[in-house]
Amino acid sequence: MPQPTTQPRLWPLYAGGFLGPFGGAMVTTMLPELSSGLHTSTATAASALTWYMVPFAGLMVVSGTIAARWGEAQTVRRAYVLYAAASAVCVVASSSGPFLLGRALQGAANAFTTPLLISMIAALAPHERMGRSLGTYASMQGAGQAFAPLIGGAAAGWDYRIAFGASALAALVLAVVTPSMGRRETTRPVAGRWGALLNRRLGQVAGTAFTMQFASTGLMLLAALVASDRFGLSPAERGLVVAAFGVAGLLTGTASGHLADRLGLIRVGGSALVLLGVSTGFATDARWLWLLVVLTALAGVAATAVRVLTQTLGVRSTPANPSGAMSATLAVQFLGTAVAPVLLAIYDASAFLAGLATGLVALLGAVLITSGRDEAVPRPRGH
Repeated sequence: MPQPTTQPRLWPLYAGGFLGPFGGAMVTTMLPELSSGLHTSTATAASALTWYMVPFAGLMVVSGTIAARWGEAQTVRRAYVLYAAASAVCVVASSSGPFLLGRALQGAANAFTTPLLISMIAALAPHERMGRSLGTYASMQGAGQAFAPLIGGAAAGWDYRIAFGASALAALVLAVVTPSMGRRETTRPVAGRWGALLNRRLGQVAGTAFTMQFASTGLMLLAALVASDRFGLSPAERGLVVAAFGVAGLLTGTASGHLADRLGLIRVGGSALVLLGVSTGFATDARWLWLLVVLTALAGVAATAVRVLTQTLGVRSTPANPSGAMSATLAVQFLGTAVAPVLLAIYDASAFLAGLATGLVALLGAVLITSGRDEAVPRPRGH
């Protein structure tokens, strides 16, 4: 009688997907408390986001390939320990210098978790459920993005250090429960893996990820401005409008992955990019508040589905170095966040044109990912 196959334990990997965006964005609603507690200016406190993002984005370029030296699971566990230590530095810091150093270390640690978790899910999940599994991961990323300002602000109401202490504890727990990859884990030398990243399909996927992130960030920036300028909403109310993006992604990520498994990645992902482009293009012209919220939520649904596309094709594009491919994809993706503020200059001239430009970038992503033949490539090592 055949023995039942033990399913890999993926929930710790999903939980790690929440911690990454949560750690980056949780400071956005606690700036007054940070400036008071650290005896510094609000501008210096606000730089905590920059101190996190710069090492995060910079190391993301190389983290996946470097991790091949130790193996993905081992690297992720070490990164969680570093993240916990960095969070502890933020807890005990009484001035801006040590606090910002802690934030930089948090970002550096997260650069060695986010792409590797995606690679591990792709390697451990059953082939027929890969899209659904990566959809769940994308949902948790959306949850971290959506709830970080809310949880961070609530913690700051008592003491902002609570948020960092909880992050340290969560990272230590994840360091313990992160599953081993068993025979799938390799520790081959890094040499030779860099060249594998120079392939056309990875370039297409990374470019598509950029368009999705640019459109998503642009939509959130523009939706907040429209909510203020056209509907006169308060900062808290504007935050709720923008939160519709992350909440919608959280609720639909697993379903998006399931659709991708059934109907095909390119079909679902390409359609999602069109939906992202259309909803973003019309959001800045919304004449009713409810319509703005609906369009923002639709963009969140679409962006999460596109993440399933780019994350799956990213690890499949380079079988010799799937972690490095995911690192490269995410590095280019987050460049979209850095570039998106250029839309503000267009918005000053015309809100409609700013939305239209943002939507066209998403549509460009649909053209990019569907151009050429979608080659059948082997799954990452271990399958």
